[in-house]
Amino acid sequence: MAQELIINATDHETRVAYVENGILQELFVERPRQCDIASNIYKGRVLRVLPGMQAAFVDIGLDQAAFIYVADVLNDYYEFEQLMQLSTDEDEDQLEELDPGQRPPSLDESFLIEELLHEGQEIMVQASKAPIGSKGARITSRISLPGRLLVLMPTTSHIGISRRIENEDERQRLKEAIAAIRPENFGFIARTVSEGVSAEKLANEMSFLVSLWEEIQRKNTTASVPSLLHKELNVTLRAVRDLFTQEVGKLIIDSQSGYEEILQFLDTFMPKLKDSVELYESREPIFDAYNLESEISRALKKKVWLKSGGYIVIEHTEALVAIDVNTGRFVGKYNLEETISKTNLEAVKEIAYQIRLRDLGGLIIIDFIDMEKSSNRERVFNTLKDALKKDRSKTNVLPMSELGLIEMTRKRTRETLNRMLCEPCFYCEGEGYLQSKRTICYNIYRDMRRESSEMTGQSITLKVHPETAELLLGEEQRMIESLEKWLNKEIIIHPESKFHLEQWEMYGKYE
Repeated sequence: MAQELIINATDHETRVAYVENGILQELFVERPRQCDIASNIYKGRVLRVLPGMQAAFVDIGLDQAAFIYVADVLNDYYEFEQLMQLSTDEDEDQLEELDPGQRPPSLDESFLIEELLHEGQEIMVQASKAPIGSKGARITSRISLPGRLLVLMPTTSHIGISRRIENEDERQRLKEAIAAIRPENFGFIARTVSEGVSAEKLANEMSFLVSLWEEIQRKNTTASVPSLLHKELNVTLRAVRDLFTQEVGKLIIDSQSGYEEILQFLDTFMPKLKDSVELYESREPIFDAYNLESEISRALKKKVWLKSGGYIVIEHTEALVAIDVNTGRFVGKYNLEETISKTNLEAVKEIAYQIRLRDLGGLIIIDFIDMEKSSNRERVFNTLKDALKKDRSKTNVLPMSELGLIEMTRKRTRETLNRMLCEPCFYCEGEGYLQSKRTICYNIYRDMRRESSEMTGQSITLKVHPETAELLLGEEQRMIESLEKWLNKEIIIHPESKFHLEQWEMYGKYE
């Protein structure tokens, strides 16, 4: 299976596409003003303790206070260790590669939030979930530092092995190797890519992670409150660290500085993969060259058509995501049960794909078309479970009900693609979504680069909605200046009050 990482990097936005056999599977977007804070480490101050919710609000320097549950405030690590030692090997094997909030479920009953935290208390925490919608960031006091091969857990001495490493001999080898070389009182999780790696390389990464932790502790002793103690890698280097393996044939990036940054990172951690990195230098936008823009646009639409003529509708609500399957234009050939069954089976693959691409999380309800035969319902259920095996996020799927509903959950740590790239529509008072003004600006940027080769003359007139014009002449002025430099033309921005927010037009001389 051909796998590639395609990276479109500019000063205002970085997009990382994970592609399998030419099809976009996952998209990661990072903007300087909308950075994902997950895994960042902060020195914070407790603002309020809520015994009734067994949680507390903590000021970590963001617009919204972060919140921490009692299960994530474990100061008594000796008791934590005792509980971990009582767990079975089977439980240990279920450890995720990186889940700062994971713990034995029995710990909830052992502590009260008011016994662990008080207002005004200073605390070192790590963001386990970025702010989502109106909810503040979720944080934990159990720190995890991910590396390429290992995850350091400085607050416990537990050793875990990624459950994706299935060979028992290799699991035992890694566990023994880590136990023999790790510093005392430090815990580690062996990540999937550590399979087959020598003890020497594991020791080198251990040393790096321990040094990083010691530096964070030094900062914590002198830093003011609130403050950022450690910032997670940017989206490009996270993709290199977490996704770039021997199975990924190529990594292609269109930024010279990003290309050099990746090579420098690989020099330290994965020198053998340097030959698989390419700098994209064509004038055609990289996502256009790999036919990714159309898939991104499709992932922002509520209705997704299937090849047979059926379609699915994806609705976001406050508490859950609802997915509805419809036959649409598909009328089948033989009988109604077969038509419905074929539509549902085709929809399953598209649903699993869209869930992963859109990064849907939380509770997901799928309303399949009613099928009379229990064998067909079981087939759809099993097909969905198989289709979700590619997903790196943890999922839990319940069997189909008599009403044709499947309930499932998927781990959520950040905003969905829809909420990241869109904003509530002010034309319909929040009942629907428009592309955000910033996304429109960046679409204009890409469109002008795409069309520029056919234009002559010294200037281009750009007509846009007044609010888009305000953004282009204000916060995004540097983007326009860089575009003028790249095009070697003046860009004249003309506000047009009659335009729809997503509408724009370009005028210039064409060859």
